[in-house]
Amino acid sequence: MSKIKPLILGDLEIKVPIIQGGMGVRVSTSALASAVANCGAAGTIASVGLSPDTAELRLDVPKASRDHLIKEINIAKDKTKGVFGINIMVALSNFEDLARTSASEGVDYIISGAGLPISLPEYTEGSDTKLIPLISSPRGLKLLLKTWKRRYNRLPDAVIVEGPLSGGHIGNHSLDELNLGKFISLEKTIREVLPLVAEYEMLANKKIPVIAAGGIFDGKDMAKFISMGAGGVQIGTRFILTEECSAAQAYKDLFLKAEEKDLVFIQSPVGMPAKVIRTKFVDAMLAGKKRPISCTYQCLRTCNPSEVPFCIAKVLINAVQGDVDDGLVFASSYVQKLNKIVSCQELINELMTDAEAALS
Repeated sequence: MSKIKPLILGDLEIKVPIIQGGMGVRVSTSALASAVANCGAAGTIASVGLSPDTAELRLDVPKASRDHLIKEINIAKDKTKGVFGINIMVALSNFEDLARTSASEGVDYIISGAGLPISLPEYTEGSDTKLIPLISSPRGLKLLLKTWKRRYNRLPDAVIVEGPLSGGHIGNHSLDELNLGKFISLEKTIREVLPLVAEYEMLANKKIPVIAAGGIFDGKDMAKFISMGAGGVQIGTRFILTEECSAAQAYKDLFLKAEEKDLVFIQSPVGMPAKVIRTKFVDAMLAGKKRPISCTYQCLRTCNPSEVPFCIAKVLINAVQGDVDDGLVFASSYVQKLNKIVSCQELINELMTDAEAALS
């Protein structure tokens, strides 16, 4: 009998308690999300930057974003009957529109981080879409739980707790703290979050699974957090090196070649530190060079085009399309362990087999 139980979100069952992380820009698309969902886990489409950057689409960026999100959702529906959802950053200027669109299209869940999704229940009211805030501190979660309960009489269907070993944007820490190695471990945050969530579970007579995220590499990591009381894990970077991930081969090759020393922290226009693989572009930015921005639409609420050193959307798109020298590539702390490209099914089988063995 399996020691690993399905991840239950209300009336939704995810047989394999792994959520594939929503990685933007254009890394976690319908191709990857549907493949993961077909393996019994939960696939996630990252909503940010899905539409091509053309002069015509720039005339109405919110509409282009909405239309391409709907297109990706419909492609995923055609490819899988499994569980999939959407990751939407709170920092996006069209956060509300994308949340309302995702809910109206009937996605299974919305994951939302890069800020506290305080108003998310308002934007999804009347839908069956599960709501999963992504947080990095007990303090932020406490504020969200209290506000959702008071304002909407609603609680999350699950909570993702992300630690500082994750790739991409890292909450609850300054750039200086990360560069000095002064950070709060995911294990410590999970221990503090579990009793807080249990308090609200009793209040609402509702199960709220806690999902561990950030630097989870193998089944042993997965087993560790399940043993601590987590209902499952979210894994991002490892799914980049799958056959079904649509990122360019040059993008994947960068991960295969990267060593631990190639990981650096930068300050992102999102307003948070981010962990990236060193590229020629990153070296130029770290040397103090700036790239002036000509911006017709402020996609991030936190971005001031006249002040930020570069357009994060542009360099993320460059990288995922294969121009890694002039691109930005987010990566988890275990990047040096990556050495092969496998199918989603092979990766999930490996994770589950190793987790079962560790729990035994």
